[in-house]
Amino acid sequence: MEAIKEFFGPFDIWQVVSAFIFMIAIIDPLGNIPITISLQKKGVKIDANKVCIASFIILMSFLFLGEWILKFFGVQIEYFAIAGGFVIFLMAMEMVLDITIFQNDKLEGEMAGGGSIVPLAFPMYAGPGAFTALLAITAEYTTGNLCIALLLCMLVLYLVLIGTNWLTKYLGQTSLYICRKFFGIIVLAIACKLMFGNLAVIF
Repeated sequence: MEAIKEFFGPFDIWQVVSAFIFMIAIIDPLGNIPITISLQKKGVKIDANKVCIASFIILMSFLFLGEWILKFFGVQIEYFAIAGGFVIFLMAMEMVLDITIFQNDKLEGEMAGGGSIVPLAFPMYAGPGAFTALLAITAEYTTGNLCIALLLCMLVLYLVLIGTNWLTKYLGQTSLYICRKFFGIIVLAIACKLMFGNLAVIF
């Protein structure tokens, strides 16, 4: 029992809130609403339950196995956090400046007929960006608090998926655009914290 408690770490509400805000900004369910609607128009049947369960399983698997993978390749978590912070910084620049750095159009086009799990659960919500962000912040957050934050993210994702049409109708494209910019600024700030904070640890 003590070993389990030590593994998951003490509960910290501020860690949960901070990790939740960071991960929900990376997953970006509101910003991805146009993609969801586009898939629906192409005839893809979206099951919110399947999307959320699959996304959660993929992210949790990476949370528990990611550090082992780093150890296998001989990479310290602090170095990965710096590299991950840089990748997240580029993702934030995409959100804030409306530019395209990561080319995913071909991948999404090839997978569009796969249903709820592909491309929604993977690679949209539980994709490379979320993997990088999740593994990068394990250097600063305990495993238990990250698990709770991921559960909250999946709850928000579920609510957005089942309410996609309502949100689009009543919030409008402008409000969704502003939300994306706001989350982009948050992601940018946390990316800087990851890079400079872990540089300070190393040096």
